[in-house]
Amino acid sequence: MKWALLSVWDKTGIIELAGTLVQHKFNLMSSGGTGTVLAGAGIKFTEVSSYTGFPEMMDGRVKTLHPKVHGGLLGRRQIDDAVMTKFGINRIDLLVVNLYPFEAMSAQPMELEKLIEYIDIGGPAMIRAAAKNYKDVAVVVDPADYPIVTSALKAGGISSAQHLAFAKKAFARTAAYDAFISNYLYGIGADFPETLTVQYTHGRTLRYGENPHQSAAVYGFSGIAGTEPLQGKQMSYNNYLDLNAAVSLLAEFDETAAVIVKHNNPCGVAVGNTQLEAYITARDVDPVSAYGSVVALNREVDRAVAEELSRTFVEVIASPSYTAEAREVMKRKENMRVLVLPQPSPQEEIRTIDGGILVQRTPSYQEHWKVITDRDPTAEEMRALQLAWKVCKHTRSNTIIFANSRRTLGIGAGQMSRVDAAKIAIDKACAPLKGSAVASDAFLPFPDTLEVTAKAGATALVQPGGSIRDEEVIAAANRLYMAMVFTGVRYFRH
Repeated sequence: MKWALLSVWDKTGIIELAGTLVQHKFNLMSSGGTGTVLAGAGIKFTEVSSYTGFPEMMDGRVKTLHPKVHGGLLGRRQIDDAVMTKFGINRIDLLVVNLYPFEAMSAQPMELEKLIEYIDIGGPAMIRAAAKNYKDVAVVVDPADYPIVTSALKAGGISSAQHLAFAKKAFARTAAYDAFISNYLYGIGADFPETLTVQYTHGRTLRYGENPHQSAAVYGFSGIAGTEPLQGKQMSYNNYLDLNAAVSLLAEFDETAAVIVKHNNPCGVAVGNTQLEAYITARDVDPVSAYGSVVALNREVDRAVAEELSRTFVEVIASPSYTAEAREVMKRKENMRVLVLPQPSPQEEIRTIDGGILVQRTPSYQEHWKVITDRDPTAEEMRALQLAWKVCKHTRSNTIIFANSRRTLGIGAGQMSRVDAAKIAIDKACAPLKGSAVASDAFLPFPDTLEVTAKAGATALVQPGGSIRDEEVIAAANRLYMAMVFTGVRYFRH
């Protein structure tokens, strides 16, 4: 005689699954809300309280916490049969459980005393018991897996491999559930929890890490982490990093824009009246660096854009959509990875260091742009400053960005000296810098960087401000007839 115990908060698909189990000669056991749903559908089952001889009590806190339930889940076949018979314990062959929705309810405005009633106790206990005894008990914690159970039963039964797969998923679910509760409780009255527990799913092994001698994997279902190519080779570790950088910068633009990234830094950014114009303009900022780059676009790719993309070796292209003609063109570049821009999935930033991790959170904030020089920027200079500042936020420090109102002109990234970053940007400039605007990710500690950019032709500069020598820098800007804006926000990227 086969028994299945059903106890679910999310009732999705439970009636259909129960019907299938009955067809395959399972006796059903249930309680509470699940039992009510089964009864309403005319499906016969045994009440847990009737089986155990104890009623549900303490407002439902105690329902399945009983030796006849846990003995049925933990009992080893051929080893514990005698004791199970002695105490009238039925073998439970299948457990179907999903948990009280603590994660969802914690997002509601609710007092802790009420919220803790959504901490499931019996469910995780049963899940862990069944998963421990996975060789004899199949445990299903996700309604999405009900079709797997149905197909397996129709094929003759749930296989040993499926038993183990279900057990892995079960332990992962209880681990994530407990982790969320722990993080929530530790976070009460604290900016960050004293103990932080993190879980990521959907792990996929990559060919290698940043370099061929390093191993790597990617985890996650959503955002960049969950993105897979429509065509082309498997995404690499570096592809994911560069795509993340490109998409993060692209999100700064509402107008039609193109972002080209190489080694985690933008090498060309532009806006345009069309996607084709924006892409060509961005590519031509630094066509050498654009070779082997990651490209992110925020409008549909048509045939003309696809033709231009195919003229350069592009590692990855991401766009909201592609026309059928564009897809056909890009098939000529069979190794080019073509992706649909994912919906953003914001979260805290986590980086590993020796012996631990660093966690960073970016709250909502407001920049306060303030002109602090005698001369205000012109309307054209202000548009250029805004573009340069957007790019500056997503470029490795120290960084200096030259731009006009339509594109970046020179990018100096990742330098120990801000003056050297300015010189590199000048050396790499794709056009004369006369009348350009400049952005600096952090304050200018001395007038020297401003003087270097002014000599190159820049007429306006944006920076956070906040140096003890701000007055010296402001005086230099006035002397050079440069317009300068302070934003009050620094954008270091290490």
